[in-house]
Amino acid sequence: MNNFQAILTQVRILLSSHQPSQVQALLDNLLKEELLSREYHCTLLHEPDSEALARKISLTLLEKGDLDLALLGWARSGLQPPAAERGPSHSDHDGSSQCATMELGPLEGSYLELLNSDADPLCLYHIYDQMDLAGEEEIELYSEPDTDTINCDQFSRLLCDMEGDEETKEAYANIAFPEELPADLKHWKPVPSSSSSLSCLNLPEGPVQFVPTVSTLPQGLWQISGTGTGVSSIFIYHGEVPQASQVPPPSGLTVHGLPTSPDRPGSTSPFAPSATDLPSMPEPALTSRANVTEHKTSPTQCQAAGEVSNKLPKWPEPVEQFYRSLQDTYQAEPAGPDGILMEVDLVQARLERSSSKSLERELATPDWAERQLAQGGLAEGLLAAKERRRPRETQVIAMLGKAGQGKSYWAGAVSRAWACGRLPQYDFVFSVPCHCLNRPGDVYRLQDLLFSLGPRPLLAADEVFSHIVKRPDRILLILDAFEELEAQDGFLHSTCGPAPAEPCSLRGLLAGLFQKKLLRGCTLLLTARPRGRLVQSLSKADALFELSGFSMEQAQAYVMRYFECSGMTEHQDRALALLRDRPFLLSHSHSPTLCRAVCQLSEALLELGEDAELPSTLTGLYVGLLGRAALSGPPGALAELAKLAWELGRRHQSTLQEDQFPSADVRTWAMAKGLVQHPPGATESELAFPSFLLQCFLGALWLTLSGEIKDKELPQYLALTPRKKRPYDNWLEGVPRFLTGLIFQPRARCLGALVGPSVTTLADRKQKVLARYLKRLQPGTLRARQLLELLHCTHEAEEAGIWQHVVQELPARLSFLGTRLTPPDAHVLGKALEAAGQDFSLDLRSTGIDPSGLGSLVGLSCVTHFRAALSDTVALWESLRQHGETELLQAAEEKFTIEPFKAKSLKDVEDLGKLVQTQRTRSSSEDTAGELPAVRDLKKLEFALGPISGPQAFPKLVRILTAFSSLQHLDLDALSENKIGDEGVSQLSATFPQLKSLETLNLSQNSITDLGAYKLAEGLPSLAASLLRLSLYNNCICDMGAESLARVLPDMVSLRVMDVQYNKFTAAGAQQLAASLRKCPHVETLAMWTPTIPFSVQEHLQQQDSRISLR
Repeated sequence: MNNFQAILTQVRILLSSHQPSQVQALLDNLLKEELLSREYHCTLLHEPDSEALARKISLTLLEKGDLDLALLGWARSGLQPPAAERGPSHSDHDGSSQCATMELGPLEGSYLELLNSDADPLCLYHIYDQMDLAGEEEIELYSEPDTDTINCDQFSRLLCDMEGDEETKEAYANIAFPEELPADLKHWKPVPSSSSSLSCLNLPEGPVQFVPTVSTLPQGLWQISGTGTGVSSIFIYHGEVPQASQVPPPSGLTVHGLPTSPDRPGSTSPFAPSATDLPSMPEPALTSRANVTEHKTSPTQCQAAGEVSNKLPKWPEPVEQFYRSLQDTYQAEPAGPDGILMEVDLVQARLERSSSKSLERELATPDWAERQLAQGGLAEGLLAAKERRRPRETQVIAMLGKAGQGKSYWAGAVSRAWACGRLPQYDFVFSVPCHCLNRPGDVYRLQDLLFSLGPRPLLAADEVFSHIVKRPDRILLILDAFEELEAQDGFLHSTCGPAPAEPCSLRGLLAGLFQKKLLRGCTLLLTARPRGRLVQSLSKADALFELSGFSMEQAQAYVMRYFECSGMTEHQDRALALLRDRPFLLSHSHSPTLCRAVCQLSEALLELGEDAELPSTLTGLYVGLLGRAALSGPPGALAELAKLAWELGRRHQSTLQEDQFPSADVRTWAMAKGLVQHPPGATESELAFPSFLLQCFLGALWLTLSGEIKDKELPQYLALTPRKKRPYDNWLEGVPRFLTGLIFQPRARCLGALVGPSVTTLADRKQKVLARYLKRLQPGTLRARQLLELLHCTHEAEEAGIWQHVVQELPARLSFLGTRLTPPDAHVLGKALEAAGQDFSLDLRSTGIDPSGLGSLVGLSCVTHFRAALSDTVALWESLRQHGETELLQAAEEKFTIEPFKAKSLKDVEDLGKLVQTQRTRSSSEDTAGELPAVRDLKKLEFALGPISGPQAFPKLVRILTAFSSLQHLDLDALSENKIGDEGVSQLSATFPQLKSLETLNLSQNSITDLGAYKLAEGLPSLAASLLRLSLYNNCICDMGAESLARVLPDMVSLRVMDVQYNKFTAAGAQQLAASLRKCPHVETLAMWTPTIPFSVQEHLQQQDSRISLR
């Protein structure tokens, strides 16, 4: 308890004489030091009682820390520490200053030896909290002339002499300040700030260190003394140094002023450390390395030494050398076609649950017009994400995209952008391919992750590593192909210390990074596929982006660039014509990997002659690429390589070791033909397939050739059955399409071109099994994703009988709601609809279909109706109008429907308003007339925005309601209550005269009171001829409101059902409604049960009129 009283006394003094903003600075520091939770911090900020606040802070310091952390908060806020911080042995000079001493570590030797020592700079600032100061000799500031003094003239000449000593300059350049200032400010000694003190400093004997401008200290001159250090005094000055002209000259020798460094305002030494050597200092140099300038200055009063350069290295020389070597590593751009850079859109993404019953998350599918592009590309995206993060918190940014979308190439582009100076917020960037980490049994240190596992191993001394980890907020760590670490999926729940001293497993290292204990404050940039176990953990990432792939124009531009870089410019136009002749391959060219594969095959075909022609399927594309390589290889080499690809895929891997090949000949052949290669950052014995789709093709080839796969098991690999019946998890997601293509396409130009005619019998047997399976499938029973996969498989098969069976079994109403439609999906779907020979209605909402795909499907004559996002549809109409495609525009307008329409967000209401505005603009035009069918034919409209957005959006809905002339069902009920209130009912009632077709009006759960019921009763006669059902369930209608409804009830000649259950009227209101009901023989049901009416009264009323319902 004595400890508590001692702390409480000092905290009271701390709080007694300071403003609320200064008290908040103390609390903010305690929060930053993790002594307070955020909730408790907020509670203390609103604590009105100062005594209670002092006690709560004291209890926290007693339990978790000490008073030193509190005093550190005052120092950081730029305040003079209060008197309570003095120890019993401190004396007061001139009544204003506090004297303290601070002991440094037990280093011995001269000051220059101290600078040149190998001691960790952090050790130099270690503070002994429990040191006994009773017998310690204090260093005081004297003004008597007989003491050993050195005035500013002498001190300036001393600095000039030190500047001329190259050994001393080099020692100063290697000084690094600690991450934080010492917490124990009880041993700091502020020097009186009088003008005389600044002109003449009384120093004890021994070497002197003068450290300028520590911005987190209160202004003034702070003196630190320590015994056994070889340094008698260290002075730290914060503030502006007065010039000699501003100070009365004292007695004795005097020199006016000290030199000031232009790099750091207030710096008083040409040997001052650079900005990055002082952590946590808010200076421009800490936020940018671009355009760093070097300044020179000369001491104005030091005539003997002349002009002295103030140029200082920003970092120690080994760090600078490492920085330059890292830049050189990432600046190198790939040569030839590998160096083609096409800027693709970065789309802000989010993960959502795949279904209400599933815990798995997948990429959300926004409508095309709703996509939020990352403005300014990758550099601006990273900069904006960095600005949004909380201080000292690790930031996780994920870049997601399907295989072949160019994620690894994008990661390399980020590294090159940093090396070229376009990411100045980072001092160091480290890019690590995750396949280099997925090695069972290996142990790692943080140094290994940063220096040894990148594209090229980097040589870095311990000094470099120590410097880098001091500023983790200036580090960008890129983990490419994050899905390769699925074997380490338990790292999110593993334990790891803040800085493991010993090597640990990869799981422990990843745990330290992702749990924000290791390199806390750095930026982690991950690239990954949007599926798999590890991706589920990315839902809480600070920022998610998705690579959108090539647009049609970018794909064609890539083809031109490819042949330009290959030195075959004469074939550019011909190659582009070949691609345009194959719309299916053109749609697949949104994937950079497939676009390059098309270019490679086109290059090979054009070299053979002018009669070249690209295949019409993906299977044919890869058969063309591998055909010549397979025929020139050792016997059975392609089959052995295919087996390796399949076995790796079953283990979710894409890399293999050289000793996994069956023979050296097979390995040599595969490497020579480019079927495997050394991936960046891999060991000499490690190989990988150049693309994921090539591995999928080889895996499908193994299933086709293998006798180990039973025929009856083969259909399960098409991934069209429920997951629990599949023998594998479809990690090689391209296998089903390639499998059907290899089995069904003609032998001579497909399977026979790869392995010869020897496998004909085995393939024929598997073909019969798959044909029987596909013809038994009922496409109408499949889910949307499975149906699209079936269409792709049958397209790859190129077997007329199977294709006709599938397309003729398609249901007339096809809904792809919530299923992403890529350009190849839209192409295959359109081809199937055309071949079906029947009319279709399509639901394309929440599919992310691009405008060209939407236009191609809408333009089909077999599509009679379609639904799509309102924003995408209006944008399509506008595009068609601008391009003068009148016939397609007219078809798109006539086929579009929004029946029924449910508004679930404010954007839905706004989009509906834009649609109505489009109709009004269209109707006012001279060349077009009539209503839009989508607006004219809308019969059911639901409004379910909830209690927050509902009252805000309902007035916007009311303003456009009269445009829906055929509206029959208006449902304003929502499970979470819309709460449109009396005002909303009043606005709605004004539209009743225009809603001539309204049959059902649901106003349940909208907080309607007697006033709203009165306004409603005034407007209901306008609906007397059409309204059949009226619901006011669960509102706040009392007896007066019931009376208003009872008066209008006989006028509602078409009304059949009325529901006023769960309101607040009593028996009096119920009796009025019952009496009015007897005058309405046309009403079939009046639901009137409410807890405010005695049950006996309700039973009596029901006995009088059986149409009254109490359920």
